[in-house]
Amino acid sequence: MAKSNYFNGELYQRMSDDLHLAGVAKRTHDGYLRAVRQLADYCHCSPERVSEDQLRQYFLYLKNVKQFASGSLRVAFSGMKFFYTRSCKRDWETLRTLKIQNVKSLPDVLTIDQVHAIIDACHVPRIAVYFWTVYSMGLRLEEGLHLQTGDIDADRGLVHVHRGKGAKDRYVPLPESTLELLRSYWLSHRNPQLIFPADGRNHKGASTTTRSMPPSTVQKPMKHIVDAMNFGKKISVHTLRHSYATHLLEAGVSLKVIQKYPGHSSLQTTMIYLHLTETTEADARTVINQIFRRQSPQ
Repeated sequence: MAKSNYFNGELYQRMSDDLHLAGVAKRTHDGYLRAVRQLADYCHCSPERVSEDQLRQYFLYLKNVKQFASGSLRVAFSGMKFFYTRSCKRDWETLRTLKIQNVKSLPDVLTIDQVHAIIDACHVPRIAVYFWTVYSMGLRLEEGLHLQTGDIDADRGLVHVHRGKGAKDRYVPLPESTLELLRSYWLSHRNPQLIFPADGRNHKGASTTTRSMPPSTVQKPMKHIVDAMNFGKKISVHTLRHSYATHLLEAGVSLKVIQKYPGHSSLQTTMIYLHLTETTEADARTVINQIFRRQSPQ
């Protein structure tokens, strides 16, 4: 994370510790710290010296000048609110009353053919296997990166996803083609614990490392591929997860089943896909093996 002349040392560490004690995910931890660092840099002073009026002006700057989307505004405000209610307590009305409009936009999704085209365009096998894995099981970016060998239950055709969003575990059906690809890819590094290990600067450390691939390892190739293909959509690794749910709906899998597999906490979250497709009832397990088919590498 970038360093700041105004938010560092003991105060920075205190907020980091408070976030760890609150049990937030790493992405939330880093996002909240970044939000306070950016506030401090904007005000040119330590965040403990920022006034309530400066906080208000900064938030207006993000909203009206930087034109942050509602999701980005929410992360920024949540980070600042955490800091001023937990790490550096301030009794400010702004923190109690400020509301952010909840804008629900429909996600872009890919067709099945477009997903295959993206994977076929991968020049690095591990990136292709990773993309197929998160797509065929509806995983979040970090969930895919942190898969471990012990999570794979080949006999039952399931994968145990640990500490998903909200620290919730779940089981996800493992398509047969995905299992074959994972087995083939694992033989290329044979790391005893990780499915997608970081290979290090010399590209020779994958078999012994205890670190998973960093997010940028898969985010950058996705950006290069979709820019070259020019789909006319806003596509990211997370789009594969949206496409998973949409393709299951199109194949007739029920909303209740789809809510369970991606780990949505509410059926309302899953229902956004009703706006993208039509659905009928079907045998989910059979459909999954029919949709997510891919030939094993030679």
